[in-house]
Amino acid sequence: MENQVDLQKKYEEEFTRPIIKLGRITNLAAFFLCFIPAITIYFVWGAFPGVGNIFKGWVLIASIYLIYAVVEPISYFPILGTPGTYMSFLSGNIGNMRVPCSSIAQEVVGTVPGTKKAELVSTLGIAGSIITNLAVVTIAAFGGAALMNSFPPIVIEAFTYVSPAIFGAMFGMYWLKSLKIGTFSLTIVAIMIFGLAQYLPVFVILIVAVFASIAFALLTNK
Repeated sequence: MENQVDLQKKYEEEFTRPIIKLGRITNLAAFFLCFIPAITIYFVWGAFPGVGNIFKGWVLIASIYLIYAVVEPISYFPILGTPGTYMSFLSGNIGNMRVPCSSIAQEVVGTVPGTKKAELVSTLGIAGSIITNLAVVTIAAFGGAALMNSFPPIVIEAFTYVSPAIFGAMFGMYWLKSLKIGTFSLTIVAIMIFGLAQYLPVFVILIVAVFASIAFALLTNK
């Protein structure tokens, strides 16, 4: 028992705490760097839309994405872990790239979700996805446009189903691990989509689905 406590303490001191410190620095740096294009346009060309327009634009964007800033970290954290959360929100493509790669890496290795081993495997899986993603995006930046133009329209349209297919496969994988939780989640989402979609905005359906599934899992698994 003492060895386990010592290992836990060592893990926290040598891995978790440095990750949190570095994660805060890199994510905050990325936040401020996002303002460089706007600042450059203002000081070099003197273009400024006005405080009112900036505020209107911020409200428009916040009304769409603010809820995701609350829901996504909570819903993705159990799969990504602490390091994976920092890495994923810094690199982007969380839902369609980081979460699936983290989930599949843990599944292949056979780790128990929520454990330190799963967190380490998740970190490696996400790191690999970021490197691969960067290489593919670099290639696509130079030859992607020409390649996409050569595809017929039906192929281009098929790409719109990539994200639903990925999430469907992930749901199926976790459903097999816990049939009762998966069935509950699918049922409550189906009720909202097919019965209440005209009355509920998408972010409400998302919040209810996430937190209802978490609550059900806690109640049924103690």
